[in-house]
Formats: sequence, structure tokens, C-alpha cells
Amino acid sequence: MIRFIFLVFFCLSASIISRAQKSDTISLGGIQVNGFKTMNGIGHINNYSGQVIFSGKKNEVLTVDSLSANKAINNTRQIIGRIPGVNIIETEAGGFTANGIGFRGVNPYQSIEMNTRQNGYNISADIFGYNEAYYLPPMEAVSSIQFLRGAAGLQFGPQLGGLVNYILKDAPEKPIQLNVSQTAGSFGLYNVYTSAGGTVGKWQYFAFAQYRTMDGWRANSDQQQVSGYGKATYNASPNLKISLDYTLLRNRIHMPGGLNDSEFQQNPQLSLRARNWLQSPWNIVTANIQYKISDKTSLGFISSYQFSQRDLIWQNEDSWYPNFLPDSIGRSRELEKEFFNNVTNELRILTNYQIGGSEQTLSFGMRQSFSLMRRYEGGVGSTGSDFDLHQYGAYETAMNFRTNNFSLFAENIFHISKNLSVTPGFRLEYLSNTAYGYAENGADTNGTMPTLDINNQKNTRTFALGGIGLQYAFSKKINAYGNFSQSYKPVTYSDLTPFGSTARVDPNLKDSKANNADLGIRGAIKNTLNFDVSAFYLNNYNGVGTVASGSGFLVTNTGASTHTGLETYAELNISDLLFPMAHAGRLSVYNSFAYVNAVYTAGAYKGNQVEYAPHNIDRVGLSYWIKGFDFNAQYSYESKSFGDATNAISDPSAEIGLLPSYWLLDISAAYKWHKYKISCGVNNLTDEKYFTLRTSEYPGPGIIPATGRSIYVGLGAQF
Repeated sequence: MIRFIFLVFFCLSASIISRAQKSDTISLGGIQVNGFKTMNGIGHINNYSGQVIFSGKKNEVLTVDSLSANKAINNTRQIIGRIPGVNIIETEAGGFTANGIGFRGVNPYQSIEMNTRQNGYNISADIFGYNEAYYLPPMEAVSSIQFLRGAAGLQFGPQLGGLVNYILKDAPEKPIQLNVSQTAGSFGLYNVYTSAGGTVGKWQYFAFAQYRTMDGWRANSDQQQVSGYGKATYNASPNLKISLDYTLLRNRIHMPGGLNDSEFQQNPQLSLRARNWLQSPWNIVTANIQYKISDKTSLGFISSYQFSQRDLIWQNEDSWYPNFLPDSIGRSRELEKEFFNNVTNELRILTNYQIGGSEQTLSFGMRQSFSLMRRYEGGVGSTGSDFDLHQYGAYETAMNFRTNNFSLFAENIFHISKNLSVTPGFRLEYLSNTAYGYAENGADTNGTMPTLDINNQKNTRTFALGGIGLQYAFSKKINAYGNFSQSYKPVTYSDLTPFGSTARVDPNLKDSKANNADLGIRGAIKNTLNFDVSAFYLNNYNGVGTVASGSGFLVTNTGASTHTGLETYAELNISDLLFPMAHAGRLSVYNSFAYVNAVYTAGAYKGNQVEYAPHNIDRVGLSYWIKGFDFNAQYSYESKSFGDATNAISDPSAEIGLLPSYWLLDISAAYKWHKYKISCGVNNLTDEKYFTLRTSEYPGPGIIPATGRSIYVGLGAQF
């Protein structure tokens, strides 16, 4: 019924808007991108954008519309695979569609080491307590994606992996513009996306709605999702812009559970869990004020309120190793619920001023946030197999977490000469965590499950962070950059009470601290070569991880680690180089490569490879464009890594062990004709059997297989 309604809406909307247009044909030109240099989809942000300084920092930006990829299911590998070094946890076949990412050997699971934002504001569950990304915007609604690594902590906060910021599309200049698309594919994939936007007088508006359903590559992995967004902007004057937006997500995900090694080898599409379900309703309301104080000074203020939750009904790891209890109807499932309420206010000011006849740039601001998270675990759930969140018994764990955070930050670009600039910066963080309630501290060495009564435990601390960046411009399009900055990662609620885990918690957990450094050169040579080559250094003190301990697992500080390596990107426009006067289209090849050597340098695991830190991540692609036709083929390779700090090769639980190397091939094509666009493609063309995650938690426990070969076909139109 829902598919029929969307189909009728698609057809009626197309007809009405088409008749309303004065002209039957709209010529769609190239995408105009302001604020950064770009070639064929990937570029680098200028010295500053808005009120944020990027000079001397490792950064990239992707123009999403210019990429041929499977955007209907947010295929992370295809869409952001060009970013060198991005390590992707693929969990869509396991029942969790927001694939996680990480850089430089830090944990990519659910992007917990990333500062994940949309239009500049946080969209993860709780940035200091439970920094996991349940919601990501549909890629059909995204105009560009910004990445900032290394020194990102000074401007945005402490995440070691840096910043990823999804910039949504905005209102066009015309009174109304409608975009509609439908995509169908393997394993019951059906996706509908509709957006509308325009400008009327001083008002601008943009909204989208997406509906997606799929049966899933594995048994018991069907999903339904509805996401939406609405934004209204009032241009009060040429200098003042005020906007209000609302983001929502509603989903229902069937989770097929994990496998052990032998089960994966026999049949990775196997599912031994038919009764595990997840939903994560997400709501974010945001107000944004942009004020141009003068020609030299601008102010930006963002206030966001998030009220979201995560609900889970499942037969969890109590049915896993070593008990192996069957997933049988009639046996009570466990009910888990989490509620997130976050308020964040962020003020930024950027001003340009003169010293000695040279223009300097100062950016400074503050952030204030308050979050309340309520976690309930181990409730007695229903005995059936359907999605049923009714509670039939008390929770074993009931925790409340409060976090207060206040930050001050500033950076300044000092132009020493015409070509050389220095950008020092600092950040001062105040952080207060309060926890109260009761929780199980996992299984101890005797197999018992002690309960911890936590009565108003409070931990207050401050962090002073500093950094400096350098940039030298060889020309308008080529510059060298380098930076050094400090960062930290506080102990999170997930560390203190690992969700649904068999692990026990080290009572002496400490916050992690880190130093980051980058040195590189980037730029473009005409329209022929786009490149970025850099070396990085990350020293992580007191990293937190899960390791095998006795008959179970332990969440503890795994020791200091050093992460060094290279991140390189190069794209060569072959047609421009060989046939500059020809009209045979644009043919280019690109290579996104990273080498990471992440090793423990102190502690019990000294000399071991850091978990989820493959040495090599390589993606090679070929793109061709001519008169509306676009084709892309991408080869992806990732070397082996390990699931914990002990570097165990295997374990009967399958929760730790080797993650073997793998390679994949994705191809996609699209053709645009006037108002219409048709797209198609094949993901994992060779049907590689691989996995990127072993977990003791949901969507496991055990191995979570990645998706096999799939195809898709889409049809879209713009009116």
C-alpha cells in the first residue's frame, strides 16, 4: 500500500509541476560549488568557510551529485571510497544500515571515534557519552560531505578520528523545484525519494521524504525506513539569515544475528536468529542564525535539540558461546531501551583584520551542551518472534547519565608572507559526567554476574588542548600543509556499561589522550591532475578496548599506541592530457590509498597491531562522462586486521579473531536526458564473501557478514 501511495504521488507531482512550468525544458547545468577547489567530485576547502578555519589542516570535500553510486542504500564504499584511508564497517546485511567509518587505525564501529554532523550540528546519540551514529541522511538529499582529520579537535571537539559533516541540499532560486526518484534492486530493495524547495520573496524552503524497504541479503534481515527533513529560512536583510529545520527517522530493522567462523565459511547468508529487532526513532530540531556584522566579520549561532531513542528486542548473547541456547519461540527475549535528550548551543565568530598591511583571520567561539541518557537493559520481553516491545518483567540494569560540557576555542591565521601562513589554536573543555542507578558489571572470572549500585557518581575534569598549523602556497592551486594538535577521548557510558555485553569493566578506566600531526602537499594542475599526498602521526594514550580475559572479555585501557602512515589521492584526467581538443568525453582514473601502521607501544599488548587497523586500504577507480552519460568502476582492497588487542586468530565465540583481507569491484552508470535520469549498477560484482566486523554486542554477537552481489536500477526526474 505504501509503495502504491508513493507511486501515485510521484506521478501526480511530476504531472502538476511539469504543467506549471512556463517552459517544457529545463537545462541542467553543472553543479556550482563555492568555497573550495574541486575536480571531478573531490576537492579541498579554502582557508576558511563560514566561521571555521581550514588552513593548514588535512581536509577533503565530496560533491555527492557528481558521483555515480548506489545512493538508495547509502553505499558508503562507493560514495566516500575516494577519501584516502577511510575504514568502513559494513553492517547493512546484519541489520544496522548506518555503516561506521574511521581513519588512521581508530575504531570505525558505528563511527564512535568520529564527530558526525549534519549541516554543522551533531547527529550522533550523545557526543560524550554514547557517540554512535544511528541516523545518517539519505545520500540523495546530500549536496556535499566535508572531512577534517588531525587537527579537527580544536574546532569541533575531542573525537580522535576527526569530523565528517553531511551538507544537505538547499532551496533553489526558483519558486518551486521538485525532485523525484525511485530505485529497485536485489533482495527486495525499493526506495522512493521526493524533495521540494524554492524561494518566495524573503523566504526559502527545502524538504525531502524518503521511504525504503528491503528483504535483505541474509534471512531475517528485512528493513523498513522513513526519513524526512524540512527547513525554512527567512532572509530578514542582506546581512541576517534565520533558519529552522527538523530531521526525523523512523525505522524497523530485523537483525539476523552473528555467525561463528565455520558457519560463515559454509553459508554467510545463514541466520540463526529470527526474533531480533531494532528501531531507532530519531528527532532533531535546529535553529541557525547567520549574521554578517560587517564586510570583515560574521557570526554563526546554531542551537539544536535532539530527542531520540534506541529500542531492541532480542535473544542476546546469553544464547551464544558457551551456552548455545536455541532461538526458540516460547523463550522470553530481552528488552533493551535507551533514551537520548541533548541540547547543544554553538557560537562562532570569524573576523578579518590587518597587521602590517596583510590580512589576518581570527575564528573563535564557544559550545555549551547538556545531555541526559537513560539506559534500560535486561527487561523480560515477549516470547514470540515478531516486533513486540511490551515489557513483562523488571530491567536488570537501569542507568541515568547526565553530561554537562562547556568549551572555548580560538584559531588565528597569521599571514607571515604572501605565501606562508601560521595558524595557532587552542581549546578549553570542561566536562562533568554524573551516573546513577544500577548495572551489571558483566561476568567475572567465576562466572557470576555482580550488580553495581551506582549512586550519583560524578566525574568532573577540564582539558586544555593546543595546536598549530602551517600552510605554504606554491600557487593558487597548490599548497603544502602541516599541523600538530592535541585531543582526548573521555570514558563513555558505553565503556562503563557495555551494551548487552558479556564483558566486565575495569574499575580503573581512564580517559584517552592523543597527539595528531600531518604533513602533506595538495592541489591541482590545470584540469589534468588532482592530488593530495600526506604523512600522519597519531599517538594515543590509554586507548580503551575489549580483550579476551579468562573465560570472558574485559573492557580496559589497552595501552599506548602509535599510528603512523601515508594517505594519498591522485586523479588523472586522461582525456584532457591526451586529447585536449577532442569531444569524446572525459575519461579519468583515480587512486585512493592509505598505509597505516598502528601498533601498541606500551602496556600488556606492546608490539601488537591495534584492532580494526588494517595496514593497507586501496581503492582504484575509472570514470567516464560524455553528454549526460556517466560511468564509474571502483576496485576496493583492504588488508587483514584483528578484532581485539591480543591479536587472536580465532576464538570459539567468534567475537574476536582475524578479519581477513578482501577485494571488491563496484560498477555504476547513469544517463541524464533533459528532466530525467536513469541509473543502474552492480555492487560486489564478483560476489566476494567477506566481513568487516566481529562483535560481542548487537547486531551480533559473532561475525556480521557483509552483503554479496546486488544490482539496482533507478529512475529520477527534476521539475
